[in-house]
Amino acid sequence: MRFNIQQDIDAPIDFVFSEMTDFRSLERAAMRRGADVQRVDTLEQKGTGMAWDARFTMRGKDREVQIEISEFQKPSRIVVVSRSPNMGGNMVVELISLSPSRTRVLTQVVLDPKNLSSKLLVQSMKLARKNHNRRLNDRKMSYAEEIEDRFRKSA
Repeated sequence: MRFNIQQDIDAPIDFVFSEMTDFRSLERAAMRRGADVQRVDTLEQKGTGMAWDARFTMRGKDREVQIEISEFQKPSRIVVVSRSPNMGGNMVVELISLSPSRTRVLTQVVLDPKNLSSKLLVQSMKLARKNHNRRLNDRKMSYAEEIEDRFRKSA
């Protein structure tokens, strides 16, 4: 299953990339939502090879996933790969500078079910694709607004 999201942000590409790769902030946001996130790499700088183990509850079941940055091209591209016993997937985030103060963010999420229960989950998501797309777009919009607010405050 594939989701594609496009969002324009009123901030320069370098600022948007910096905000989107503020992994400590993203870890804290996941923890506020009930996830247990643990960084497992030993890298000192942001880049390819960064990795996390995450545990969370979804649809009443405890889930575990390993997340790794497989591509990190500043300031234009990030590829994140996730693996779990039941589901794999990746997320590709591409940033395009539309002007010195405007950035387009293209996000593609691909889910790859590995067993029957995961296939059923993905199939139910396909049936509710419109609702999932709306929720993803709403989250992306609010995240874009947060980045724009931080940019305005920093300027």
